[in-house]
Amino acid sequence: MNYYKNFDFNKAESLIRLAIKEDQGKGDATSKMLIPSNLKSTAELLVKESGISAGLKIFQRVFRIIDKRIKVRFTKKDGEKVSAGERIGTITGNTRNLLLGERTGLNILQKMSGIATFTNCLKKKLNNNSIKIIDTRKTTPNFRLFEKLAVKIGGGDNHRFGLYDMILIKDNHIEANGGISNTIDKLIAKKKKLNPKVEIEVKDLEEFEEVISKGGGVIDRVMLDNFPVAHVKDAIKMNTGLFELELSGGIDQNNINNYSKLKGIDFISIGSITHSAASLDISLNFIT
Repeated sequence: MNYYKNFDFNKAESLIRLAIKEDQGKGDATSKMLIPSNLKSTAELLVKESGISAGLKIFQRVFRIIDKRIKVRFTKKDGEKVSAGERIGTITGNTRNLLLGERTGLNILQKMSGIATFTNCLKKKLNNNSIKIIDTRKTTPNFRLFEKLAVKIGGGDNHRFGLYDMILIKDNHIEANGGISNTIDKLIAKKKKLNPKVEIEVKDLEEFEEVISKGGGVIDRVMLDNFPVAHVKDAIKMNTGLFELELSGGIDQNNINNYSKLKGIDFISIGSITHSAASLDISLNFIT
């Protein structure tokens, strides 16, 4: 699968350059002192725990930016399973430049692989391909591009990328407009101006009833926030296919299987996919 089909490599390169500059500063003082400028080395990428590989092309891009002569070769592809103790690639080139890119490359690769692994775990526990597991905007500042790509590599899907590509009306918007009824009235009044898809959050069945009674034709998706499973089932019956339904709030690897047999739910959004996924342990070890 081509996970990078619509990926913005230009934006990615800008972010990578900032990360390299953050690490490099005025120069690698240790390498300048101890490593001859013309020395060449080969290092291996060693996985220390099992998971899903993600970000290999980004890792490669880090070293391409630093030194185009560096050769990076992989034995795995993004989205494939990796095992503890497995060598998944080698990198050969100027030793100073390998050391310059080591931490930035690994930081990205480890974090992305951790997110992909966690996403894959959630998908397996849900065991329902009719429900898409999606991410949120709870991402690391300036790292969203990579984190959302990692979710897709792990088998999940992306929610909106930012504030600009979907209208998502949450509880604070509703409170600021004096309640859900007033909020929907504003949507109806501005219907012709609504170009992106519109989603609205509801906190209980009463609010969902309001959306059903007034929101047809202006609202595309309803987020059922922190609904007990019994109320989710009630909402599915009430919906009759009128809106896409998204579950959100408090769903994690410990309880996601409670939703495995539900029919009528389109999405489950889980913030912990990005903000709480542990990095996969991967090291870069010099072998020559």
